Amino acid sequence: MKASIVIKSPAHLKQAARQFISLMAENRVFAFYGEMGAGKTSFIKSLCKEMEVHDSVSSPSFALIYEYFSEKYGSIYHFDLYRIKNQLELYDLGYEDYFYGKGICFIEWPEMAGNLLPPETISVRISVNPDKSRTLKIE
Repeated sequence: MKASIVIKSPAHLKQAARQFISLMAENRVFAFYGEMGAGKTSFIKSLCKEMEVHDSVSSPSFALIYEYFSEKYGSIYHFDLYRIKNQLELYDLGYEDYFYGKGICFIEWPEMAGNLLPPETISVRISVNPDKSRTLKIE
């Protein structure tokens, strides 16, 4: 799965989320890389909305993980690993059940997970362009 998606403005998030979903195929673990403020959480919120999650979607910065449900896609796990101190915290969370289970995982700040990410994890790099648009590089 290699692709690029340009998000010209917040008004284009819905369209970008739909395009991303069409590329997901059977992949289940997605690692979102990008600087603070690049739009990782905003994009994941749009993804969840387009995946028909009816719960309120927000950043799990303090809880580390939120679980959502979609009739169409099943369990969706949204991780924000920014505040973890080491990989032991992921063991305490039971990361294996999420990363290797049946649900879909969207992981912000995956750098903190290091080698615990499954080998089939799809990397999504979000960069801010000079015109403030965003580019998602999916590999």
